[in-house]
Amino acid sequence: MKTTKITTFILILFFTNNVVMAQDLYQHTTPIEPFVIQYGHDQQAINYFYGPMPKGWGQQSAMETPEQIERLITLDKEYIQKLKDFPYKKLNTNGQVDFILLNRKVKFNMESLIEQLKTYERIKLFIPFDQIIYDFEKLRRRGTTIKGEEVANNLQKAIQLIKKETEKLQRVNSIPYTDVNFLKEVLESLKLRLSSSFDFYNEYEPMFSWWVPAPYKQLSEDLTSYSKLISEKSDWKVFNDGSNIGGTPIGKNSFNKQLKDEMIAYNTEELLRIADQEFAWCEAELLKASQEMGFGKDWKAAQEKVKNTYVPEGRQPELILKLYNDAQTFIQKHDLMDIPPLADETWGMIMMSAERQLVNPFFTGGREISISYPTNTMTQEQKLMSMRGNNPYFSRGTVQHELIPGHHLQYFMNRRHKPYREKAFNTPFWTEGWTLYWELMMYGKGFAKTPEERIGMLFWRMHRCARITFSIKFHLGEWTPQQCIDYLVDRVGFEPANAHGEVKRSFEGSYSPLYQLAYLVGGLQLMDIKKEMVDSGKMNYKQFHDRVIKENYMPMEMLRAILTDQKLDADHQTSWKFYQFKN
Repeated sequence: MKTTKITTFILILFFTNNVVMAQDLYQHTTPIEPFVIQYGHDQQAINYFYGPMPKGWGQQSAMETPEQIERLITLDKEYIQKLKDFPYKKLNTNGQVDFILLNRKVKFNMESLIEQLKTYERIKLFIPFDQIIYDFEKLRRRGTTIKGEEVANNLQKAIQLIKKETEKLQRVNSIPYTDVNFLKEVLESLKLRLSSSFDFYNEYEPMFSWWVPAPYKQLSEDLTSYSKLISEKSDWKVFNDGSNIGGTPIGKNSFNKQLKDEMIAYNTEELLRIADQEFAWCEAELLKASQEMGFGKDWKAAQEKVKNTYVPEGRQPELILKLYNDAQTFIQKHDLMDIPPLADETWGMIMMSAERQLVNPFFTGGREISISYPTNTMTQEQKLMSMRGNNPYFSRGTVQHELIPGHHLQYFMNRRHKPYREKAFNTPFWTEGWTLYWELMMYGKGFAKTPEERIGMLFWRMHRCARITFSIKFHLGEWTPQQCIDYLVDRVGFEPANAHGEVKRSFEGSYSPLYQLAYLVGGLQLMDIKKEMVDSGKMNYKQFHDRVIKENYMPMEMLRAILTDQKLDADHQTSWKFYQFKN
């Protein structure tokens, strides 16, 4: 009898453990994960084979050739069919989300490739010599035996074609800057492919090494010169508004399309309303803090006092550590999230260069925090602006934004939980939305105790409102860069140099038109999901934050679908309205 009970207990324990293991595995993946991973690796395989290979090993990133684009389009069609044949109705919500996002991604990639091919065909008249290099590279891929004299003659033909095109180009006044950028990428790709092919045969094939080096060297130099001439014909101009900042508005239709592609169910007019409403709330809070400090309605005077609290020279890293510890103590005290000890142990700290501070006036973060503070090479005015703009109160709400539970924790967790989503479904509305959410939520729970601390955190909140406004206004063609700078200085309280850096990196850097507005929009989305899940009592804070961070990258609408266990159509279209307008 005793033996039977022990056996039964062991069987129950075995069954329970297997169920728990199955649940853990299920939480970490979905049946669509293999498709996501395979699709990414299939793309890599094609780009590896059809791309240039440096001498020795590895591969080089380069603009795709028309042949390569066609092959990638074929791959996309294959995956669209695979997903079409998949039994979608058998998926739970998490699997449905992966299906929907992968299907959208593949279709979006295919549309982009088709547009890229159309652009290539349209600008091909500037590069009639491209096929000579592509044909040479095609032979190189499988090590085809070649005749050195024949290759040299072909490269000489390309040299003559470039010479003719250079003469024609001298008579051209200007070329649209988008075409110029495209052509420059193609020409750089051609140089890499030429070099890759040359290096494969040179010194190994005797007659090749005798015939080809001279025309190869000439053609490589001519490609460089031709690319430089193309650049000089660009119609890209900096704005004649005193800012010396360049940029090109994308227009309302393109902006709204990008919003839809990111699963944001609002248009530009509605987002401007959100920005105005949130900004008004910030101003009301700012006036309360200003009055508490004895400045009445003169919030700029109160903010000026806050700016002048900067720490002495060389003490900024010490301040960063203090503010980090303040945030972690607050999170523990309010039982907001369990932080993995290794994540807490392994974040780093570096100092930002003076050059980078010209476009990044405030510290940035990720695996480490990059501290923006004066260097000995700066002018006195630059030093003071940097110190004032990175004072303890302004920095209070953003150290945790960059480290934990912000970007550092994101990087840490993304590699450990559903990592296949990180690259496949990357979106700034999750990247910056999660980090901005913590600023909003912690402010609401009293992380800013004094009026000075509230002014500091409100500076950043107003900044994020302003990013929505100036991003949209610029891309609709309503504001110039200088007007965006003035808005940051006059309405938010930016130091002029810091405002210039913020606008410059927004329009001249590598950011997409939507990136800067993704902070507050993504944060408000997650705040609304928190209201639905935590404020209602369905989850506590720890459960909610643990679940969100472990789901990894995706549009917030899809995160909400998972947390609320929605059943989604395979062709789901964005529709979620997360913001309540007052009127």
